[in-house]
Amino acid sequence: MDTHSTPDLPSELPPDAAEAAPALELARASGAVQAPRAGMAPGTPGGAGVPDAADSGNRIEPEAGALPRRVCIVTGLSGSGKSTAMQVFEDLGYFTVDGLPASMAAEMVKLMEKPSMAHFKGIVLGLDIRETSFLDEIQDALEALRHAGYGPELMFLEADTPEIMRRYVTTRRPHPLEREGIGLERAVHLERTRLAGLRGSSDMVVNTTRFSIHDLRRVIQRRFRSPQGGLRALRVNVFSFGFKYGIPAEADYVFDLRFLPNPYFVSELRARSGQDPEVSDYVFATPKAREFRAKLLDLLFFILPLVENEGRYRLTVAFGCTGGRHRSVAVAEAVRKALAQAGYPVALEHRHMALG
Repeated sequence: MDTHSTPDLPSELPPDAAEAAPALELARASGAVQAPRAGMAPGTPGGAGVPDAADSGNRIEPEAGALPRRVCIVTGLSGSGKSTAMQVFEDLGYFTVDGLPASMAAEMVKLMEKPSMAHFKGIVLGLDIRETSFLDEIQDALEALRHAGYGPELMFLEADTPEIMRRYVTTRRPHPLEREGIGLERAVHLERTRLAGLRGSSDMVVNTTRFSIHDLRRVIQRRFRSPQGGLRALRVNVFSFGFKYGIPAEADYVFDLRFLPNPYFVSELRARSGQDPEVSDYVFATPKAREFRAKLLDLLFFILPLVENEGRYRLTVAFGCTGGRHRSVAVAEAVRKALAQAGYPVALEHRHMALG
């Protein structure tokens, strides 16, 4: 499907756009991100085609007690950042399909009913003018999704014409409409004209002219990251390690725990690990150790929302002691438990526990 890639967003803002951060606040102030029009229900472009009570017999109702998973359609002007947006959704735990013919949208969304798809938060379809029948099929596709019981949200990405042209010149890729025998600038204007109606019926319009990849990630995360109080977007990797074997290269934060009481010098605890309650109790037996644990968690819970708001989707925190078997393992286990209880997706690895 995704056979004709288009230019995407720069990894960083250009120098003259540094003042654009924070991106979302600027976008809202300048109209870069627009909310649904008055009277529109979320997921119902233009407010049209919403089944009323009389149409309820044609709807496929979700199972009782089941949380509805989101269906999002990402579309817009070529070169405005759709590929980047699809990657962000994938990182957030959505099933994504790009370059799909609009006529296949309902069939693809129905796949989410399979048990094997239950771990996805929802589905995101990338639909655009690369498909020759796109304009003829998109409204019928949205209508079919609504009548099948889904509430598709339509996100429209755009950028100013000079910026889109700059991205195409930089990547040296052809615009999809240049196949009609016209130049780049005219192709951009023609696509904007053809998609004007679709833009007007969208639930969310995002202008990416001054956005970096990270700016667009922030905008999407703030709207789609945690429906119905689900897991946060930021994934935390927690490592324990032994300094004598080396610090994990991927660690963003490293904590040296060699000041804590060392179970290695207690003969009945030496062969055990920090996963054993007796070892953990020994490590946190002193008031200072327990105070450190409390302040460590306070620090992490202060940092993590700030990192998440910057659009990061992964943070790695490493805890080290001499051999990586006792103190670092006990602290890493305590941190993993606290973060999981707070709703963060956490991965835990005891890198040197078997060696310590």
